Amino acid sequence: MSRPAGDHAALPPVAPDVLAEAVENLTARLRKKLDAAIAGCGAGATAEADGSTTVRFGEDALVTLRPGPAGAVTAAEQAQCSCLLAPRCLHRAAVLGAAPLADPPQPPAADDPAPGRPVQAVQGAEPAAQAPETEGQVQARARAEALAEAQVLTGAQLRAAAALWRAAAEALAAGVTAGGAVVQAELLRAAHTARLAGLPRAEAVALRVVRGLRGARERQAGHRLADLTGAFRDLLQTAGLLASGAGDPALTGSTRRAYAPGGSLRVYGLCREPVLSATGYGGVVTHLLGPDGSRYSVSDVRPGGLARARGAGTASVALGGAALDHAGLARGGLRIAGATVSAEGRLGAGRGVKAGPLPGTPWTEGPAAALFARPAAEAVAERLAAEEGAEPALLGCEVTVVGASGDHLLVRETRPDGPLLRLLPAHPHPELPHTQNLRRLAEYPGLRMRVLGRPDLDRAATLRPLAVGPAPGAEYTLRLPEEWLGRADLGYDRLQGSHFPRPAEAPAMEAAPTAAPDALADSPLWRVRRLLETGVAGGRRAVAEAARDAASPSSYGPLRRAGLTAAAERAEALAAEADRRPRDAFGRLADPSADGYAWAWLAAAAYLRAAERSLVAASWQAPPAVD
Repeated sequence: MSRPAGDHAALPPVAPDVLAEAVENLTARLRKKLDAAIAGCGAGATAEADGSTTVRFGEDALVTLRPGPAGAVTAAEQAQCSCLLAPRCLHRAAVLGAAPLADPPQPPAADDPAPGRPVQAVQGAEPAAQAPETEGQVQARARAEALAEAQVLTGAQLRAAAALWRAAAEALAAGVTAGGAVVQAELLRAAHTARLAGLPRAEAVALRVVRGLRGARERQAGHRLADLTGAFRDLLQTAGLLASGAGDPALTGSTRRAYAPGGSLRVYGLCREPVLSATGYGGVVTHLLGPDGSRYSVSDVRPGGLARARGAGTASVALGGAALDHAGLARGGLRIAGATVSAEGRLGAGRGVKAGPLPGTPWTEGPAAALFARPAAEAVAERLAAEEGAEPALLGCEVTVVGASGDHLLVRETRPDGPLLRLLPAHPHPELPHTQNLRRLAEYPGLRMRVLGRPDLDRAATLRPLAVGPAPGAEYTLRLPEEWLGRADLGYDRLQGSHFPRPAEAPAMEAAPTAAPDALADSPLWRVRRLLETGVAGGRRAVAEAARDAASPSSYGPLRRAGLTAAAERAEALAAEADRRPRDAFGRLADPSADGYAWAWLAAAAYLRAAERSLVAASWQAPPAVD
């Protein structure tokens, strides 16, 4: 007994190395037919009663995928075809190519320290009594920490990084138009080799690029060319630095989330945030704060998609037997004994962890009050200066609602000469209440409130709020139920009319601007951005053609006139390198490598990233005074 599966989404996820091997085993003639075969094989997918999925090609070939216990095809023998050429056949490779990519398997987190391992101090932990270190012990510890940070790459890691660079450079030169299954398979093969060599960060970024290429070629609704451009920049930068011998742990990454002993902790809830990924995972993260201001979190993310994300907001907290759900923890607290904490502040649920509930504290008291005490511009500047790739920490500020403008809510930071800020939904899914809550807030111009959210560091003066609360001392502000403890989680709670003051109480407001100033949109840097995105979409040939269409040196004159000479030079260097195709006496390419082109593209992309971040930091500052 079977039922039609309907489309590609019904196919089980496939491990990247399984797909890469299937494509590698094809002959050159079959590789040319692979993209067309992938486009046409999903409509006949059928889910069988035994959990397998089959795809029929005519009368003579039937491909069967039998996923493992985790629900993914992780071994070559789990994908079989009935034709005579199997397993080196086009049918099998096409079905594997049409299936979504599986995430790499994650080893269990090390919640408990190994026996004999020295206990590391965790910020925010209540210190245990111990004898003071001597000067010699301090120096020895400093030397040991310095050696631990300095990581020397092995020969296998250097070779894997170099191979990944070459694959990424070829994929960039091909672009979306020519970046079909064969190009993607080369990237997947290099990514798998990087994982085996102990470079999980490089593998993760490569998978982002492959998923982005797929989304662009399939014209998926959520695809953004800017996201794929950023993924290519991160991949080339990571692979290039690793291939040069840079052994920074932030570049190599880790497949395990290491947890260190945290002793006894007291943590208090800030808010909760729904998590919904494109790979089918859903859940919740509850953000916490220690008495000294240290940031912590408790997460519950598993396969299940939207239903899991919505239901996890009231699911029990799996931490030390705490009798709380995530809704209660977001407005309550925990006293934890034997805590284990990751470097990112995530609390582990090891065997020795015990936890009990504590009363919560409002945003106006304790360490939470400090989040709203300084200008947002200072917090954003601090986050922009933090390590590249790190997720922006939560930011708190007090604002006054101005009104709706397009797809965002305009607010002004409530301080002298406060800047206009844009509030965008933290998650745009229509089944989550983020967007609806922002629309409701936009109906009350002049409303003062506190906002806790994550700054969007790729946009000018943009905050993605997770929770809101009333502004202390303000009359025209939110009126939330007492049990909400002075905040509403925008991803779970739904704001109603009773939560707002009467419109008749609204203060007089100046005319609302139609849009907030956008330093990024107004800057001539868009010329560099368009050239980079042209390369990602159309490949090296598209950049060369664009350069020939704008061959005049004055094409980048606006950049020079704006003082962005370095931007103009990098754009011109990229265009020149894209058009440099030397040939020998027989008309053959003398230098077929894409290496030089990839370096020129990366130089322009890295400059653009730094320049745009400077503009983002400036957009959070108070507007200049007008004489």
